[in-house]
Amino acid sequence: MEVPYLDLKVHHAPLREELRVAIERVIEEGAFSGGPFVESFESAFSSFCQVEHFLGVGSGTDALLLSLLALGVAPGDEVVTVPMTFVATVEAISHAGATPVFVDIDETTYTMDPLKLEAAISSRTKAIIPVHLFGQMADMRAILEIAERYGIPVVEDAAQAHGAEYQGCRAGSLGVAGCFSFYPGKNLGAFGEGGGITTNSPILAERVKMLRNHGQTEKFNHKVIGLNSRMDGIQAVVLEIKLRHLEEACRLRAKHAAYYGVALDHVEGLALPATGGQRRHVFHVYAVRVPDREGFMTYLRSEGVGCAIHYPIPVHLQEAYGELGLRRGSFPVSEACADEFVSLPMFPELT
Repeated sequence: MEVPYLDLKVHHAPLREELRVAIERVIEEGAFSGGPFVESFESAFSSFCQVEHFLGVGSGTDALLLSLLALGVAPGDEVVTVPMTFVATVEAISHAGATPVFVDIDETTYTMDPLKLEAAISSRTKAIIPVHLFGQMADMRAILEIAERYGIPVVEDAAQAHGAEYQGCRAGSLGVAGCFSFYPGKNLGAFGEGGGITTNSPILAERVKMLRNHGQTEKFNHKVIGLNSRMDGIQAVVLEIKLRHLEEACRLRAKHAAYYGVALDHVEGLALPATGGQRRHVFHVYAVRVPDREGFMTYLRSEGVGCAIHYPIPVHLQEAYGELGLRRGSFPVSEACADEFVSLPMFPELT
């Protein structure tokens, strides 16, 4: 029996006809970039996240970059985040011209450790980006308390956390902005690239609208230097259809995680993921830790079980960020996790 790590075919099969009809509507109306289909999804997703505004953009990476640019982050500034994340989090900081400053993660939740945050803040810090890794929100209350004390905005990297909650609040609703990716493998995935930004700030929303469309307030009237980062109409209709099923998909992921927890609890040397207090984990990734990763993965594959690694090299040790001068030992929890993480099969239709 083969158990795939991820199966998008079985995920899309029951929606195929509905998706086909919706895509044909986009073709008939010619609303390919922005327009009514994007606006409809923006309204639906803002309601889902319990926020005032949601702006669709070209990718999750763009969502992070546009949020930083809208906040005025510029060369000479610093932005604090974690090294245990997909590199896009840090790329956005670099593309804004700022310098990334890292804080190690908590060993239980694998999200930013608030106890280490204050030491990373300087007079140059212009934003903090906690990463809601694997589908679990960071300790936002503690992070926000520190950020408010220093007057620093918090941008949530919620690329893996669609539907996750912290103390009853949805991912993307607590920071000044929340950044989502709709890459196909995400809990809410498009048929290509896509991303978006949540916010309760009308000023930030208007600035993002302008920045994502070449800095225009109206056609051919360019107020600032912007980007080309509009959401496609086809991605919007796909996402709005799939959004109607996201709550059930999150429930099924949690069910599978609970089954893993019971079935694997007795396995010596295997550390299972834990959910922090007052949080809803949506298990975008079910990552275990095991000392002999190569042997473990070889065994799984020999039994027909798909698996993956998220992420084998923390960002501070990537060649691309060698100029920061950070070495192994700088962030020991992130480094240990990078050596031991193995992601097991996790998708709603998993049997």
